[in-house]
Amino acid sequence: MTKKKCPQCKNLILKTSPTCLYCGRPNKFITKEYVNKKWNKDINKNVFDYIFINKYLVFILFLILTIIIILN
Repeated sequence: MTKKKCPQCKNLILKTSPTCLYCGRPNKFITKEYVNKKWNKDINKNVFDYIFINKYLVFILFLILTIIIILN
């Protein structure tokens, strides 16, 4: 991996790291998208819950349909 010197503390850091490990200076231009992607884990959780609930409902409907077919 390629490294560069931090402009503030002059230690070597990776070009892909978001901040300097030694002094904490930001290495990348931090945007609202970057912060939301990094720290808001609720976005992925909501998508997972939505998919899980849909699969759960399909299973219940399939179970009810099977019971109705068996009873007739």
